[in-house]
Amino acid sequence: MMSIVARRGFKQTLDRATRLIDRSPLLLHGKENCKMISSTPGLGSNFFQVHEAVTKLTKDGQESVLNASLTYLNEKAKLKAKIARGLLGGAIATPTLLGVPLGHNASYHEGVIFAPPRIRKAIWDGSKYSTTEEGKNLIDPRVFADVGDVPIQDMQNLGVNEARLMDFISDSVKIVMNHTPLRPLILGGDHSISYPVVRAISEKLGGPIDILHFDAHPDLYENFEDNYYSHASQFAQIVEGKHVNRLVQVGIRSITAQARQHGEKYGIEIHEMRNFAKERDYLENLALGTSEGVKGVYVSINVNSLDPAYAHGVSHIESGGLSLRDVLNILHNLKGNIVGGDVVEYNPQHDAINNMTALVTAKLVRELAAKISK
Repeated sequence: MMSIVARRGFKQTLDRATRLIDRSPLLLHGKENCKMISSTPGLGSNFFQVHEAVTKLTKDGQESVLNASLTYLNEKAKLKAKIARGLLGGAIATPTLLGVPLGHNASYHEGVIFAPPRIRKAIWDGSKYSTTEEGKNLIDPRVFADVGDVPIQDMQNLGVNEARLMDFISDSVKIVMNHTPLRPLILGGDHSISYPVVRAISEKLGGPIDILHFDAHPDLYENFEDNYYSHASQFAQIVEGKHVNRLVQVGIRSITAQARQHGEKYGIEIHEMRNFAKERDYLENLALGTSEGVKGVYVSINVNSLDPAYAHGVSHIESGGLSLRDVLNILHNLKGNIVGGDVVEYNPQHDAINNMTALVTAKLVRELAAKISK
C-alpha cells in the first residue's frame, strides 16, 4: 500500500503527465490512455518517458504529413508545367496561383484565412471576360495556372510550430519554382506570408531581388507585439535577411518614427501618399531588377494600399489611399523581370454583400498575372 505522501506525489505526477499528453494533437484520447497507464503499479515518473515518446511520435508524424503535402503539390505543379511547357509550348513564365490561407499573424481581424477561394471565384466571375487589360487570356494554361492552397489549418491542427510552418510555406514556393516555366503568385492570407515566400525565391534564385510593395503601412517592426512573424514585421525580416536589394514602398499613409528610422537605416524607398501627386511620374516609370547581382522583381500588393472607397473589405481601414487605377498604372508600366508576387490582406468577413472587394482583389491578381506571363 502507498503512503499518503507517496499517493499525493503519484497523483501530482499523473496530473502533470495528463496535461502534457493532452497537448499532443496525435493522441486523441490522452486522458483515457493516461488513466490506463496509471492503473499499472509502480510506473510513477515513467509518465515523462511516455510524454517523450508521444512528442517524438508527434514530430515524426508531422514531418510525414508535411512531406506528403509537398509531394502532392509537386505532382500538381509538374502537371501544370508539362502542359504549359511541353504539350502547348512557348511559355517562358507562367504565373501560378498558390493560396496561403494564414491569418493568425494578423494584429486585428483574422478573416483573411478565407480569402483564397473567394478570390478564385471572383477571378472567374461570369460578369467579366477572361482577358486582361494587356490582352492576355487567362484561360490559356500557358498564361495562368493554379496549384491550389497550402494546407495551413491542417498543419496547425497537427501542432506544427510557427518556424516549421514558415519553412513549409518556403518549401511549397520552391516546389512551384522547380517546374519551369511556373512562377509563384501567392494568394493571402495575411501579409506575414511575404517573408517565407520572398526568402524562398531569393534562396532559389541565388541572390537578392528587388521588391515593389503596395501598402498603407511599411511593415518594418522588428518584433511587433512580441510576434517575430507578425504581418507588421515581414519586411524588416526580409531586409535583415538580405533577401532584397531595393525595396520600393508605395501608398504608405500610416508610419511610425521607428519605421522611418528603419527605412533610413536600410535605404528603403518609402513613398507616402501625402507626396503621391508629385511622385506619380516617377512611380509610373519604375525600372527594377537592373542592378548587378539582382535576380528579378517581386510585387507585393496589400489590398489596404487602396483607399477604402475602392476596397473596404480589409482588416485595417486607412483612408486616403491609392485608387485602383493608380496601382494598375504603376504595375502596367513597371519595367523588370517579375519572378513572383503576392496579393494579401483581403478579408471576406468585411466585404460587402456584393463581394466588391473580392472583385477588386481579383482584378489585381489578374493584371499582376498578365504582367508576369510571357
